[in-house]
Amino acid sequence: MLQKVVRSTVIDAPIARVWAVLRDFNSHDQWHTVVEQSRIEGGERSDQVGCVRNFTLKDGNHIREQLLTLDDRLYKSTYCIVDATVPLQRYVATVTLKPVTDGNRTFWHWESTFATPPGMERELRDMVAQGVYEAGFANLRRHLAEGGDLRLPDSSGQAMPLALPVSTRRVVVAQYGGAEQLQAIEDQAPAPGPGEVRIRQRAIGVNYIDIYLRRGWIPPMLAPGDTPGMEAAGTVLDVGEGVHGFVPGDRVAYLGPVPGAYCSVRSVPAAWVVRLPPAVEEATAAALLLKGITADYLMRDLGHVRTGTRLLVHAAAGGVGVLLCAWARRLGARVLGTVSSEDKARVAREHGCEQVIVTPDYQFADAVRGHWPQGAEVIVDGLGESAREQNFKALATCGHWISLGQASGGLKPIDPDWLVQKSATFSRPVAFDYVATPDALADRTQRLWAALADGSLGQPLIERYTLDAAGDAHARLESRRSVGSLVLMT
Repeated sequence: MLQKVVRSTVIDAPIARVWAVLRDFNSHDQWHTVVEQSRIEGGERSDQVGCVRNFTLKDGNHIREQLLTLDDRLYKSTYCIVDATVPLQRYVATVTLKPVTDGNRTFWHWESTFATPPGMERELRDMVAQGVYEAGFANLRRHLAEGGDLRLPDSSGQAMPLALPVSTRRVVVAQYGGAEQLQAIEDQAPAPGPGEVRIRQRAIGVNYIDIYLRRGWIPPMLAPGDTPGMEAAGTVLDVGEGVHGFVPGDRVAYLGPVPGAYCSVRSVPAAWVVRLPPAVEEATAAALLLKGITADYLMRDLGHVRTGTRLLVHAAAGGVGVLLCAWARRLGARVLGTVSSEDKARVAREHGCEQVIVTPDYQFADAVRGHWPQGAEVIVDGLGESAREQNFKALATCGHWISLGQASGGLKPIDPDWLVQKSATFSRPVAFDYVATPDALADRTQRLWAALADGSLGQPLIERYTLDAAGDAHARLESRRSVGSLVLMT
């Protein structure tokens, strides 16, 4: 007759932190006091289904167990005893974690079934229930309270980051070209190095710079075989040496100047990372962070937007466009937008444009001058070369032209003698230079979250795709049919 042992408890730690320990099939000798030493046979990864851990208990018993399943979405694993000096027969165990809703804590359920020799039922049930499960609960609480999951001593006694091998799925650019060149592969996410945070990503922002990189327009930033993506949001898995202010389980988002975000797990410098307010979901953060910070510096640092500023925004129904139009209108600016279709015109009007010009062929200057005879004081241009002459024609005397992108092709060099005809100024900004320090990043994200909270920015329009469908997301963005922001969900 099969015996069954069931035990549950609540651990006062975030689920991601508890899972980071338990998903490592070879971590138990670091936190469970009954285990003397352990190793994974055959050099396999400790999170690889089918791997066998070979360990010795402090009472001298020897056990070999095999990992049968591992589910990072359900926080669940199962394993069985392959061979043991302890007479537990046909032993199969399951570990399941669930988040506790009244606080950032974790419910841990541990159960097993097994057969025993006649007469040993109670002895072995008690050994499993008390010596393994209940003792394990207490041991892991102590391990987490002491920060044992964050640091382990090396042979010299120095504190070192806990290097948990973690699988990741990432998208690579097979070779420069079309959206079909984006391919998803299985890989390993390295442990965080000094000053780094490793994040289990839930949502990844898709931006036009990702398309430029895929096409090979900026070779120094991305070579064939590398992974695009500049921003993402998720949960801290673990941290590297010297990182303060982030612990496993923290909900965070990041943006940075080095591509690589199209993946499920990634380590990034802590200086790129910000915490998410409780009200901001991961998908919202991935849709807003880079685009919202872009809108912030366009208005504050370059456009000096104030009451009455005449602002022309191209792609006004796009990810940056809807944020910029709504936020600028809230500050009192007069906003005119261009879009490529009537459906997008409706979206642009809903997000702050007092008038929208529908132009699939980049002809807009006459309409701008018809609405504002003096022209636009500030132009935010993501169109590029095809709109060059029209932008200059639409620009007011002493106006400022901000080149933010090149959807129609790279903008040819601007001759200063051309600009002097209108005493015009021209900018070609890079967002990451405006958040080059943690303080600058914190200031801009604080304004972004505040604008979201007070209604200056509505909840972003989001089109969601799976990570494996990154090519579809790129094709959608390039088609000029997308509205708002595109996000990859893992």
